[in-house]
Amino acid sequence: MKKIIIIGATSGIGKELAEKFSCQGNAVGLVGRREELLYKIADELPDKCYVKGIDISVVDEAMKKLDELLTEMGEIDVIVVNAGVGHFNFELDWSIEKKTIDTNIYGFAAMCDVAMKYFVKQGKGHLVGLSSIDAIRGNGCAPAYAASKAFVSNYLEGLRFWARTKNLPINVTEIQPGFVETPMTKGRKGVWPATAKMAAEQIYEAIINKKNHVYITKRWCLVAWIMKLLPGYLLGKFYERYKPET
Repeated sequence: MKKIIIIGATSGIGKELAEKFSCQGNAVGLVGRREELLYKIADELPDKCYVKGIDISVVDEAMKKLDELLTEMGEIDVIVVNAGVGHFNFELDWSIEKKTIDTNIYGFAAMCDVAMKYFVKQGKGHLVGLSSIDAIRGNGCAPAYAASKAFVSNYLEGLRFWARTKNLPINVTEIQPGFVETPMTKGRKGVWPATAKMAAEQIYEAIINKKNHVYITKRWCLVAWIMKLLPGYLLGKFYERYKPET
């Protein structure tokens, strides 16, 4: 039996991933803002679960609470940082931009910092972080979201290289999903939509195989390649289609 912590387990990919690991006989630590919902999920899972209510955007408190959960659970094999927010923001509402930055950058980095220091002390471990296909280029509909996911991608790669410079047996996996049907994407139409369950299945395989990086689903590798090569003026034309009516 392994021990897994999933940060952002209240719904969508995180919830499905928790179910997958639990059904395979692993002890799972469920982390999220809505603690009452986490307990409900824990009651439905077949194996032992731990629950900790954490809002990662409240950084100092979140780091302390994650440390508490690590102590409670004991030796941890995998920590998945899945928590994040994303909203269209055509008006550049600063409250939306700030919430995105506080959660997807400060909160994400804080959780990774606690995880990596724990793994260094333990002598091994596996950190998994969820980025997005939007990390590749700027997004005219959600500027802070795409920028925050670019941070996630580069931060995870940096942590992987950091572990290598110290010859530490710590794996770092970046998960880069395309369009996944979750509460965050409710009401939006996307190309090649995947269910949260389908995404979780592929993420589970990537974790088990200790991949450095995977696209979810795998066909999004093609989209990523196109996005990297697409001239800026064409990408701008694409986002013009989504501008709100005036």
